[in-house]
Amino acid sequence: MWPWEHLAFGYLCYSLTVHLVRRRAPSTRAVVVLAVASVLPDLVDKPLSWSFGVFPSGYSVAHSVFVAPVGVALVVALAWHRRRLRYGAAFAVGYASHLVGDVVYPAVLGEGLKPEVLLWPAVELPAYENDYGLVERFLLYFFEYLEMLVELEWSPMLAFEAGLALSVVALWLYDGMPGVPTPYWLEGGKESERY
Repeated sequence: MWPWEHLAFGYLCYSLTVHLVRRRAPSTRAVVVLAVASVLPDLVDKPLSWSFGVFPSGYSVAHSVFVAPVGVALVVALAWHRRRLRYGAAFAVGYASHLVGDVVYPAVLGEGLKPEVLLWPAVELPAYENDYGLVERFLLYFFEYLEMLVELEWSPMLAFEAGLALSVVALWLYDGMPGVPTPYWLEGGKESERY
C-alpha cells in the first residue's frame, strides 16, 4: 500500500472505532498520532532496506508481529501513564491498520493474502532483484502505480482505490475535517475544542 492508502485505511478504522466507542468524531491531535503510526513501519523498514541494505526487503523489524506488539504496548502504556489514552489508542489502531493493510492489499491486486510480510525474523523475504536506492525504488513503484491508474480498466484494484477514497473523504467531512483548523469566528469566537 502507498502511504496515503495506509493513512486512509487507518483513518477509516480509527474514526469508525471512535464513533462506536465514544460516539463522537476523533480529535485533530489523535488523528495526527494516527497519521504517524499508520506510516511508521514503512518509515523504518523501507530506508533500512532500500538505502542502507540492513535487511534484504522492506518488510522486517517494524512490520514484524514479534516486534510491533511490544512497541505498540510501550506507546499505549506511556499514553496511559500520561492520561492520554486516546493517543495511545490512535497509535495502536494506526500501526495495526498498516500491518493488516500490508497483508490484505496484495489480495486486491490478485496475489492473495501475504501474511509472510509480518513474520520477520522467522521468515526473511528474498532480496530484491535489483539494487535501487530509496528514491529510485519509490519512483519505479510510483510510476507503475500511475500507469495502472491511467489505464482505468475496471479492476478490483481500481474499485478498492475508488471505494477507499470516497468513503474516507465522506467520513472525514462528516467528522468535521479533523486536521484542518476551524477559524475561530466560525465557532462563535471560541478556540476549537477538537485539539
